Amino acid sequence: MQKTLEFPDLLRLIDERSSAFRAAIASVPHLDTQVPTCPEWTLFDLAQHLGEGRRSWAATIAAGPDAVAKSAPEGAPAAPREREALLAWSAASTQELLDALREAGPDRGCWTWWGTSQSPQTCGAVARHQLQEIAVHTYDAQATAGAPQPLPDEAAVDGVEEFLSTCCATTSPWPHKPTAFDFHATEGHSWRLTVDGTGARSTRLPTPGLLPATAADEGPDAAGVSVHGTASELVLFIHGRIPAGSVRVDGDAALIDLLRAWEPED
Repeated sequence: MQKTLEFPDLLRLIDERSSAFRAAIASVPHLDTQVPTCPEWTLFDLAQHLGEGRRSWAATIAAGPDAVAKSAPEGAPAAPREREALLAWSAASTQELLDALREAGPDRGCWTWWGTSQSPQTCGAVARHQLQEIAVHTYDAQATAGAPQPLPDEAAVDGVEEFLSTCCATTSPWPHKPTAFDFHATEGHSWRLTVDGTGARSTRLPTPGLLPATAADEGPDAAGVSVHGTASELVLFIHGRIPAGSVRVDGDAALIDLLRAWEPED
């Protein structure tokens, strides 16, 4: 039975992935190297984005459940251009986030941008999403260093569901023919995103061997498209970090493009 990661595990993995991010930054000779998975950014831009974002989330968490999104406090240090100082600044950014999350705890309310999704507006859900942001950007940094690594298994398995329930789930009507997207991880977990006139919602599917019809099957419960790969490959694919050829896609692959182009109104 798949379980959502517990709060202490989320904090541990945030710290671990942040350390891996800094190790990748340290291994690249030049901070102005272009990030291949985010070609509009240099490595410095990526580090600045990740650090500033964590400081803003720390401020938002610390502001309490009734506050709106906050920027980093006035007078907070900017990302330095010198490598060792940048690494120290990045570590401090992660620590601010971890301190704010520990102080708040998982159940306290928090402003989030995903108000109508299936993810709650709690600090626990923020920690869950922060892990995925940091994990994917760590992959970006590793790719820039020429040594991309799969996401850790526990983060990757949780990451598929987190993406579907937070970034995809919505009450905005799907503007196309109702369908379903299935995602099957070789680790033994599967999820379905159903889209129709009521919006999009994700569910866990039964264990392999007990699955409903897939895109390769016939019948009213068949998915329009199904994607197969390791959990890490699925996360990187749905975040646009690896091409479709890196995973197995069954059914109507054009539906993936429709999903990526969809901009819900809520």
